[in-house]
Amino acid sequence: MTSRSVEPPESGTDDARSADTQQTEKDRRRILENARKNASAAIDGESDTETPSLKLAKEYLSLGGRRRSKIDDNITDVRQWEEDPPEAERFWKERVETLSKDERKQVEDFLPTINTP
Repeated sequence: MTSRSVEPPESGTDDARSADTQQTEKDRRRILENARKNASAAIDGESDTETPSLKLAKEYLSLGGRRRSKIDDNITDVRQWEEDPPEAERFWKERVETLSKDERKQVEDFLPTINTP
């Protein structure tokens, strides 16, 4: 049974959701489509929204870097069991170790963790 009240339904109720306008539905679909496009672009590596720290971590890894992060209670520690290739080692020393402590932590947070294969 639906009520035929002149007053609009209270926000957050089932009646309010059923009273959505066509414009609301269009907006919802547009937002969903934009979210799908953004997710697809991020997965495909087409995103221009990468942070500088993510770019540094990706570049280090693309050079064959083998360091791994260990994150426990928001404390990041970097572990290295195997030597990096010379290019990756040079990149780490020149581009990552020279960063401030906070900036370096951001890069380290993007490294694979010791819990991932």
